Amino acid sequence: LDGKSAVFPIDFEVSGIENLFGAGVTGFDPLNYMDRKNARRLDPAILYALGAAKEAALDAKISLDSIAKERVGVLIGTGNGGMNAAHKNLTIAALKDFSRVSPFFIPHLITNMPGAIVGIEFGVTGPNYSISTACATANYSLLAAKRHIECGDADMMITGGVESAMNPAAFGGFTALRALSRSYQNPQLASRPFDKGRNGFVMGEGAAVFILESEEHAKKRGAHIYGELSGGAITSDAHHMTNPKEDGSEVARCMELAMKDAGLERQEVDFISAHATSTPPGDLCEMRAISTVFGGNKKLPKITSCKSMIGHPLGAAGGLELASILMAMESGKLHPTINVDDPIDEVGEFDLVREGSIDYNIDHALSNSFGFGGHNSVIAVSRYE
Repeated sequence: LDGKSAVFPIDFEVSGIENLFGAGVTGFDPLNYMDRKNARRLDPAILYALGAAKEAALDAKISLDSIAKERVGVLIGTGNGGMNAAHKNLTIAALKDFSRVSPFFIPHLITNMPGAIVGIEFGVTGPNYSISTACATANYSLLAAKRHIECGDADMMITGGVESAMNPAAFGGFTALRALSRSYQNPQLASRPFDKGRNGFVMGEGAAVFILESEEHAKKRGAHIYGELSGGAITSDAHHMTNPKEDGSEVARCMELAMKDAGLERQEVDFISAHATSTPPGDLCEMRAISTVFGGNKKLPKITSCKSMIGHPLGAAGGLELASILMAMESGKLHPTINVDDPIDEVGEFDLVREGSIDYNIDHALSNSFGFGGHNSVIAVSRYE
């Protein structure tokens, strides 16, 4: 809400690349959530997921002794899995030999392990797997978890997304793709969604985990209900490995399908949490899609991008953005999109909140997330009455 950037110069070297920055997790102490042995050996992606899951269970006031553990599942996605483990062990293999590789390399690398460790720690035996659809991962995971509850597989799902990409391998790879911002003068000004001067995204990371449950189950145990995951949709561009479809047609269709699934009319949507990564093609595509769906309406939804402050947390993005939507509903305040000095023409008539936080009531919101490979996902979130 204060409009403060979490982006800073990174504190490690990436050979051959200078002046890199990102929005890494700070102040996280794994010893608050696990013993010293696991805190030392687990990949950060697993540590973040487990920490977030325990915080979610604490906030939800869940007593694991009083719930049917076979009716609780876990669906925590990640775009890249244990990238820190991959970088560390492949470096050891390249500089020394494969006999020096850690026995935990593969378990930490695979994308299902954050959720698996959460399931083991909580002792819950319902559905447990992961989804990996790049930067759309968290939304895909939330929707799949919702379907498991709707079809009767579980009463409760521990779900969300996690990413830990603050390592040389990730920076090297995304730099090679020319996907990262090259605004080196002031890192905190580099993430500028929908601004004409944007030139790439800023690396972020983190985890957001939710306790998703049926209304009946939540009411029975007297849960504080932050909101309703009222609907959602996924589509595919079927267009390009990394670039979105320029006209935004599949993104627009995904938004329309999400509203249909939630039973919402266009004029009922108060707010859009945009994917808005600060990349030239991505922001343009998304704004064209929003204009296709909502342009010309008497009531236009307000739009923000929290990536302007927290960077792009890749597979965790949709989860962190859902958290910000729920907090906005709870507080009646909407955060700004910072660093937008000269909005792209496509913003047009839409109200891109950028001059500081505002008081605003949200009853229905859409959250957009799109990933490499053309994976589009939109979830609808509604105030619970």
